[in-house]
Amino acid sequence: MKEAIALKETIESHILSMNLGERKPANLYAPMQYILALKGKRIRPILTLLAYEAAGGKDVEKALNLASSVELFHNFTLMHDDIMDRAPVRRGQPSVHIKWDENIAILSGDALFAFSMGLVVEDFPDKAAILATEFTRVAMGVCEGQMEDLDLAQTTAVDVPAYIEMIRKKTAVLLGGCLSMGALAAGASADLADEMRQYGEYLGIAFQLQDDLMDAFPPEGFGKQQGGDIIENKKTYLYLRALETASTDQRKRLEELFSQDGEDQQAKVKEVLEIFEECGVKSDTQDLIEEYFQKAVSLSGSLSGKISMNSLQEYLGVISKRKV
Repeated sequence: MKEAIALKETIESHILSMNLGERKPANLYAPMQYILALKGKRIRPILTLLAYEAAGGKDVEKALNLASSVELFHNFTLMHDDIMDRAPVRRGQPSVHIKWDENIAILSGDALFAFSMGLVVEDFPDKAAILATEFTRVAMGVCEGQMEDLDLAQTTAVDVPAYIEMIRKKTAVLLGGCLSMGALAAGASADLADEMRQYGEYLGIAFQLQDDLMDAFPPEGFGKQQGGDIIENKKTYLYLRALETASTDQRKRLEELFSQDGEDQQAKVKEVLEIFEECGVKSDTQDLIEEYFQKAVSLSGSLSGKISMNSLQEYLGVISKRKV
């Protein structure tokens, strides 16, 4: 874990050294600098660097632009997500479209995406084509996942497989892409990069399901509002699984509750959670999370015979709060 902390500090310094806030026009670059300065966990660039090392990369400094590219891309998606969700706050601070306006947030987000694409190919000219292709595949997957998420919100008949595919694209594809791009930059074969990608996607799905579960049944000290997804009428796995196992009366009531806006939200959350408990949704979600973690564990066994997975597994074990 010490290595991951050191890598995070190195990434922070590298992003800061880009001096985006000093570029002109200010209204284009200042929002880019602003959202990056909010400093998330930097999970994605750390994974990229750890994958680069695992696949035989000798000098992580050489891969800093590549690692930063996925962080910039991630923040581009956050800028646009906040606009679509009408989210006023990002990491405890005003969202970009609130601090500036929507037009500036859209254009600045577009610039952040374009800037990230340049970083992908900057330091690996001999691998530029394969890295650009992989980055484009990841970016398209994320956009498809976001569109599918919007579509599912407007669709009455949503099933579990459609939801899993949506979160695979919206969330897990980027995690898988961090591992595959890091490996490709280090000279990994296409087959090895595919395995790394799949490993990341299994974990990404598990992480998102974990987030869904903790939103409804948060651990002590979680620090977020319980039932936020319920209040927003999000059709998460918990809701969809409840519909599969509920009685006719429970199903009807769930559908009624998830069509409500502006009602007594605390009462709504309480009733939905009671139905979730009665339907055994909590344990079903835990079982599915474990299924995806075990898929990742199985694949990591295969990868360990080809590359050094120790640092990568240690870091993933910490962020997932379990061994992987």
